[in-house]
Amino acid sequence: MAEVKASLACGVIAAFLSSAVLAFVEDLDDTFKDTRVNDVWLVDFYAPWCGYCKKLEPIWHEVGAELKSSGSPVRVGKMDATAYSGMASEFGVRGYPTIKLLKGDLAYNYKGPRTKDDIVEFANRVAGPAVRALPSKQMFEHMMKRHDVLFVYVGGDSPLKEKYNDAASELIVYTYFFSASEEALPESVSLPELPAVVVFKDGGYFTYDGKYFIFLDRRKSSFHSAFFGCNVSLSHATDFSCISRDFQFGHMDGNDYINSLIMGEVTVPSVIILNTSNEQYFLPSEPIESMEQLVQFISSVLNGSAQAYGGDGIIQRIKRVAFDARSTIMSVFRSSPLLGCFLFGLPLGVISLMCYGICTAESDDGSDDIDALKREGLTDDEEEEEEERQRAAALEGPEEEDEDVGEKDPEEKKTD
Repeated sequence: MAEVKASLACGVIAAFLSSAVLAFVEDLDDTFKDTRVNDVWLVDFYAPWCGYCKKLEPIWHEVGAELKSSGSPVRVGKMDATAYSGMASEFGVRGYPTIKLLKGDLAYNYKGPRTKDDIVEFANRVAGPAVRALPSKQMFEHMMKRHDVLFVYVGGDSPLKEKYNDAASELIVYTYFFSASEEALPESVSLPELPAVVVFKDGGYFTYDGKYFIFLDRRKSSFHSAFFGCNVSLSHATDFSCISRDFQFGHMDGNDYINSLIMGEVTVPSVIILNTSNEQYFLPSEPIESMEQLVQFISSVLNGSAQAYGGDGIIQRIKRVAFDARSTIMSVFRSSPLLGCFLFGLPLGVISLMCYGICTAESDDGSDDIDALKREGLTDDEEEEEEERQRAAALEGPEEEDEDVGEKDPEEKKTD
């Protein structure tokens, strides 16, 4: 009896805990658009049949519990994008799962790893102010220990500060942005003029002088974009002002889009140059492991010595459509085999039945014609044979009568 009570108590506690965890994630419907304005929301747009969405679900509940327990102002929700497709389209949902942080009129896409710690860190970073203040040297040193890179604006109000704030509002999804007075900086930092934007990394710093920077994240072996041009990344800074008019630098998590573009498999990490005007692309002849190799690769594209692949020709478009169709079918079967069998097996079965019906209907018509001919007089050949027999019988009839007449008995002759 005691064991039964203990098991019941454990079951009640487990049910209570699971319901408490589920309460941290709210199910959203079509009324969400009107009620979300005054809060910061982290929303998972999912599809019930999506395999990746199912893998994310337990992690998503952990994210909700973590943000709730830490006192974060971010509310966590999830929305079935297939049931509320109109709402999902308004938020620009194109695939599943899609994670967005909604802050006022702004919507930030999350493209990082789908782990609890990374999603929580993203939510806390984006939910806060785009530019955070560093009021003292102690705070500056504390932030240097916590972050691998610091983007810091130094100075008062200026057009550069407006650009910095705009860039921070857009690029807060990638890294933190700070502002500080000159007194809060380390004594080793000497700025030629103010205001200034300074990037601190690996014990050194780089000053933004109105030209483009490119940053190489050696930890991920991936190249990110130019500062104030596209995205921002982390590790090494180099002046790329000579090519900033021709190129935009960006980072892409994963290789799904690139694989569909080149209709092949790109190893990760890789560097690829895309010409978005004609959908041509350029691949380096060897792996790029240094900034000098990257500059050489870009120069080869500019001077025309690099080989161009792809394009927007008719043949290339047909190949791309076929590749995308095959990839879509394979992804459906991988994520939900039963759904794939239903979507593609049902039409094939209907078409097979139609073809079978057409074929059997033609053979039945032919057999009916033959039966009709048999009822009317069999086939044409048999009719001809019957007519010949009748003509032969008609010709043989008189000859037999003559023979009968010529062979009368003598008595009949006498009577005559």
